[in-house]
Order: sequence, then structure tokens, then C-alpha cells
Amino acid sequence: MYTAVQIDSNMTLEEALAEIEIPRHIRELLKIVTISYVSFDDHIHEGQLVVHKNIADDVVEIFSAISKTGFPIHHAIPIVKYHWDDEASMSDNNTSAFNYRVIHGTSNLSNHSLGLAIDINPLFNPCYAIDGSVQPALGKYEPSKAGTIRPDDEIVSIFTSRGWRWLGHRERKDWQHFDKVDAV
Repeated sequence: MYTAVQIDSNMTLEEALAEIEIPRHIRELLKIVTISYVSFDDHIHEGQLVVHKNIADDVVEIFSAISKTGFPIHHAIPIVKYHWDDEASMSDNNTSAFNYRVIHGTSNLSNHSLGLAIDINPLFNPCYAIDGSVQPALGKYEPSKAGTIRPDDEIVSIFTSRGWRWLGHRERKDWQHFDKVDAV
């Protein structure tokens, strides 16, 4: 049985975007949203994601639908808590969205840099990068573990039915990553 909602993050947008230089035209497109989810303690939690304003309502609705399935999310806290260190955030199994950074192993900006991508439970759903590394370094994909995203999971259809792309279907797996690049 669920008890009172537990708050994992309660920041303002300004707090969530502190400590980093972000081009003004990108900063103006971002919005912080509060999402609800079932965590691994079987309680309802509220966390936050910084996303592109065009997908903000969609993100809240998606996480509401995910919560109803019981799929557990460890927590969702803006990456400023990790001083913009993506590896630290992923190693803490933190679900996140905006992070002004390039795609690992390239000089191209990530879709996270516009708030158009979300990584879910990255420690359980690692990315296999272009250079062959696993991100996070201690990440391990174990399909039988709760919080791991499998191709036939309802979480995948919740996102894809709304026009999002899941990179767990690609040959080079990025199990954690969902994005909606046509939103701008």
C-alpha cells in the first residue's frame, strides 16, 4: 500500500540550471516539470525533469501513465545535483532529461542539450557508446531486474505511442534513452 508522497526534488528552474553556461536561446526553451512515479521502495515519489517547453505536458502525462503500471523509477533529480556530471548522475541510477553536453565520443550536441531526451534508470539500462564503452561504467543490463526496460514493456509503448523514439531498438543499444526530436 502506498503512503504519503515522498519528494525527491523540489527546485526552481533557476536552481536546476545553476552552475553551467547555457546559451540564452536554449535556456528560454526549458521548463522544469514535476513528475510522479513509483520508486523501488513501493512508495509514490515526486521528482523533477528539465525539458523543452514543447514536450512538458507530454512528459508529465507519460510519467503518470508509467506510474500506473508500477514500473519503478529510482529517482528523478535535475543533474545540477551532480554538478553536471553525467556519469555521476547515471551511476546513481538517476532518471534525467536536460544536460547541456555532447554525445559521448563526438562533438555533436546531444538531444539532452535541448531538453528533448530522457534517460530512465541508467544504471539498469546502460548505453553502449560508439567507442565501445558502457555508460555508466558500472551499468549492467539484466532484463529480469525490476526497473530494467525490455522491448515488450509497457513503458516503451507509452513513449512510442506518443511519437517518442526509444534507442533500445537500435543495434548499438541505449536502453535508457527516449527522445522526441520532432517537437521543435
